[in-house]
Amino acid sequence: MSQAKVTDAQIMADRSKFLKHGDVVGVTCVPFSGGQPKGGVDDGPIEMIRFGILDQMQGMGYQVELSEGMDKYRSMQPASDPPIGNMKNPRYVGMAARRVSEQVKAHCQQGRLAVTLGGDHSIAMGTLVGSSSVYDDMCVIWVDAHADINTPNSTDSGNLHGCPLSFVLGLCDKDEVPPNSPFEWIKPCIQSNHLVYIGLRDVDPAEKAILRKHGIRAFSMHDVDKYGIGQVVEMALDHVNPERNRPIHMSFDVDALDPSVAPATGTPVRGGLTFREGHYICEAVAETGCLVALDLVEVNPLLGDPESLRQTVAVGCSLVRSSLGESLL
Repeated sequence: MSQAKVTDAQIMADRSKFLKHGDVVGVTCVPFSGGQPKGGVDDGPIEMIRFGILDQMQGMGYQVELSEGMDKYRSMQPASDPPIGNMKNPRYVGMAARRVSEQVKAHCQQGRLAVTLGGDHSIAMGTLVGSSSVYDDMCVIWVDAHADINTPNSTDSGNLHGCPLSFVLGLCDKDEVPPNSPFEWIKPCIQSNHLVYIGLRDVDPAEKAILRKHGIRAFSMHDVDKYGIGQVVEMALDHVNPERNRPIHMSFDVDALDPSVAPATGTPVRGGLTFREGHYICEAVAETGCLVALDLVEVNPLLGDPESLRQTVAVGCSLVRSSLGESLL
């Protein structure tokens, strides 16, 4: 008599060190593009749903709980949103991030694995506030070509998808977040020694100074080439989670991948992670049993031809599945 197959979700639930319901995924879809100037990234989560990501999760044995009101992220855009200092669309970004934080927090409080599909990377202000409000000793693995740690004063572009970490790390001066600012609600919630990067290769001079000043560990593509992705992931985990006893929030920007792998994204940079390197990161983090929250961001369906879109959406869905413990054998 054959035994019932054990699902990937069951394996992950048994492995999980922090999730009360490790076989339940709480999905927040954030069709939002206010943190950068290129239209289309707000359609990223919609295209991933069309491609079947929710069905794919269920096929792995997960129960999927979807946050309500996805359309509100577009309707909340204010009629007027002039810059504050260098910051573009500050009110829209602040309102959207706050709503994201509430939805992610709700999933985390229920003991679900919180998966957020963006949208541009400014939404991570919200995802990190939300998850850290439940897991206060959490660490962050930031997989990206860019550091996204400019402050409102250091950013040249004013695009807030390049600034989310400065807010949650508490790096902004008082004049950058004055009283009644759209970001006044964000309190420092991540310690600098609890953050690690993988995949960096396009870092602004001001960001380099910030990383050095605060001793933030970053593994660039040089390190990936030198040590190999397996050792890089181990070193990254050893830095932020040496005993593998701390909750992990992984924030994955698809532009961490080489443009030959994920072409439909707003800020592609040559020399990125291969398909397997990106997936290995997700697989290794899943194996720790520590993952409590995942962001997958910056898929932009309007950039590139239909095949570029299909390729990028497919790899985005595949990265999510790998983070949820999809087994190769």
